[in-house]
Amino acid sequence: MPVTAVIPTRNEAKNLPDCLAALVGLAEVVVVDSGSTDGTQEIAKRAGAKLVQFEWKGGFPKKRNWVLLNYPFKTSWVLFVDADERLTKEFRKEMADKIDTGDYVGFWLNYNNHFLGQVLRHGIPQRKLALFRADAGLFEKIEDPGWSNLDMEVHEHPVLTGRVGEIRSPIDHLDFRGMHHFIQRHNEYSSWEAKRYLTLKSTTSLTTRQRIKYKYLEKWWYPFGYFLIAYFAKLGFLDGRAGFVYALLKCAYFVEMQEKVDETRR
Repeated sequence: MPVTAVIPTRNEAKNLPDCLAALVGLAEVVVVDSGSTDGTQEIAKRAGAKLVQFEWKGGFPKKRNWVLLNYPFKTSWVLFVDADERLTKEFRKEMADKIDTGDYVGFWLNYNNHFLGQVLRHGIPQRKLALFRADAGLFEKIEDPGWSNLDMEVHEHPVLTGRVGEIRSPIDHLDFRGMHHFIQRHNEYSSWEAKRYLTLKSTTSLTTRQRIKYKYLEKWWYPFGYFLIAYFAKLGFLDGRAGFVYALLKCAYFVEMQEKVDETRR
């Protein structure tokens, strides 16, 4: 399959072996590592993946854009995969069929999100534009002079020239690594997003979801509106306790963003 999988890593020894095993049939696998010390690099080499070292200097580009700008891809398509994601047989088949048509330059991907030991089948779905032609564009260019210690793009999406489709067969996303890690990660994300919101100059390149988020972010009701939509309108309550906790933590995430925006202004 004329696709290169790119896996950004930093200390992903626990997740990487299963991630690599699920990439069977792809032309090349590239692991872009940020100085892992837990054996991640050795795992990548043993599996036959191409290991590339990345050190963020601050500013643009971060990890994914850096790869797009510097790595000599041998395939026309690039698939960005996180180490805690697993390609399914159904996804690989649909991907092969879709990229062979020649009608699209990129595809939105869907995910089975694992949380508190189960798959969340309801709520607001997770989608990413993570499969596209290597020459079709880059992730949003955002100058980040050290807003956080995140050396990889957070919620930026690719800005592509051409038609974008969708692959419906989901990828398994084994995201949950304990509540401490979940809260810590989203604390970093909310700090980054608050800074990004305060420096946002234009909304022309944003997705519909991003435009809605930044338009209403400072409204007092926005976090609670998100909870009501995710938990009730999108049937998150059918996922039981996991659905409730997930929607509640996402509500708290937007409260954190609001308070960090207000704190910065003060």
